[in-house]
Amino acid sequence: MAADVPDAVVLALPTQPADDGVAVLGESVPDLPELLRRESAKGEAGEVLAFPQAGEGGPERLVAVGIGDGSPVALRKAGAAVARRAKSSASLAVDLRGVALDGDRLRAFTEGALLASYGYTRKQNGAPRALQTVTLVVADPAELQPALDRAVAISRATAAARDLVNTPSLEKTPDWLGASAARLLDGLTVTVRDEAALARDGFGGILAVGQGSTRPPRLIEATYDGGGNGRHVVLVGKGITFDTGGLSLKPSDSMVAMKTDMGGGAAVLGALRAVADLGLPIKVTALVAAAENMPSGTAQRPGDVIRHYGGRTVEVLNTDAEGRLVLADALAYADRDLAADVIVDVATLTGAMPVALGKRHAGLFASDDVLAEQLLAAAEASGERAWRMPLVEDYRQALDSPIADLRNIGQPKLKLQGGSITAALFLREFTGGRPWAHLDIAGPGRSDADDDELTKGGTGYGVRLLTRWLEALSA
Repeated sequence: MAADVPDAVVLALPTQPADDGVAVLGESVPDLPELLRRESAKGEAGEVLAFPQAGEGGPERLVAVGIGDGSPVALRKAGAAVARRAKSSASLAVDLRGVALDGDRLRAFTEGALLASYGYTRKQNGAPRALQTVTLVVADPAELQPALDRAVAISRATAAARDLVNTPSLEKTPDWLGASAARLLDGLTVTVRDEAALARDGFGGILAVGQGSTRPPRLIEATYDGGGNGRHVVLVGKGITFDTGGLSLKPSDSMVAMKTDMGGGAAVLGALRAVADLGLPIKVTALVAAAENMPSGTAQRPGDVIRHYGGRTVEVLNTDAEGRLVLADALAYADRDLAADVIVDVATLTGAMPVALGKRHAGLFASDDVLAEQLLAAAEASGERAWRMPLVEDYRQALDSPIADLRNIGQPKLKLQGGSITAALFLREFTGGRPWAHLDIAGPGRSDADDDELTKGGTGYGVRLLTRWLEALSA
C-alpha cells in the first residue's frame, strides 16, 4: 500500500443517510446505501460499521460512523467510537464533508477521537496504540484549522493530566508531583514549597494531613500571565497523592483507587498547560495542595485542632475528611496573598457526590450566580458534565465547634446529612467572600471502564471544562 494511503477511510453518516451514493475522498461509493440497509444502519451517534475494500492501492476498510443529529455531543461520541473501532489501524482518513461543521463540532469530534485513543500501561511488553495518524477531510480547512489546533492542545493537556492521575502512588509522592508540574509547565513560573516553607509560612492544614507520611507535603504554585483585562483567576486543586484515610482508616476496597485522589490537582495543572499553549489573554494561577494521608505514630488524630493559613482553627473529627483541610490552606492563600478576582477549586472530595449524581456529573457549588452559569455553559460545551448543587445556609451550623472556629465534618447529632454540601460550606469559609466555585469530581474524576472518550482510570476531568471557561472569560 502506498505510504500516503490510509488503512481505513471513515465516512460520517447522519441519522438518515442519503440513498444516491456517497462521495468518499472524492470517489463515489454507489453501493454504500445498499450496504447500510443490509446492516440495518440507523446512523445513531457512535454506531460503527466496517466494510472490507477490495482492490490494489486503496484503503483496506471503509468505516461508516453514525453522527446522529450532528450535534457536538453526538460528534464527540462518534469520534470516540471511530478511535476505538480503528485501534488496530495505523492511519485513518475521516471524511466530514457531509457534516454541517463549525468550530465546536470539529472540536468535539477531534477531542472524542484523541481522548479515546489514550492509553496507560506499566506492562513490561506493553505495546503503544497502533493509531498514529488521523486525517480530517473538510470543506474549508483554513477556516476550521484554529478549532482543530485548540482541540489538539486541550486533548494533549488532558492526556498529561491523566498520566499524572494514573501514575502509581509508589512513585507519585508530593515531591514527585511538584517536579512533574515543573516539567509539564515548562516556560511558566513554578514554585514548590517544601515542608520547611509550609511550616514557616503557616500552612497548617497541608502539614497536618501530610505529617503521618514519611513523604512530606508540598504546595505547588504555577502562574501564566497572558495579560488581557487584568483579571486574576486562581485554580485550586486537591493533590492527595494517596489517601488511606489516616487514623480514620478506610476499608481496604476503598483504597484501591486512591492513587487518583489528586485528580483535581492534575486538572488544574493540565488546564494551565492548555491555557498557556493557547496563549489566552488572561492571568491564571494554579495551586495544588499535595500531601499523602497515611496512618502512623506521627499522624494527626481525631480531636486535634489545627491552625490554617491566615489563622483560622479547625477541630479535626475525621482524618479521612482531609481534602478540605489541604484545600482550605490554598483557598486562604488565594484570597489573602494572591488577591484573586475569582477562585475555582477542583477536588475528588466526597463519596456522597457520586451517590447523588452518578459518575458522569460533577457537583458544582458556587457563591456567585454569574460564575455558576459560566461554568455550566463551559461544562455543556466541553462535554464534561456538571450539575449545580445548593449551598444550604441552614447546614452551616453543622460545622460549629465548641473549641475551634470550625470542625471538619458535620455534627452527626444534627442529622442534616448532605455531606457534599457541608464540605462545600467548609471550603467557602476560606475564600474571603470572593467569587468562588467548587467542583466535586469524586464521580467523573475516575472511570471504571472505557466509555466514549473516557478510558479506564483517571479521566482528566476538569481540563476541558476549565479551559473552555477561561477561553470565554478571556474573549
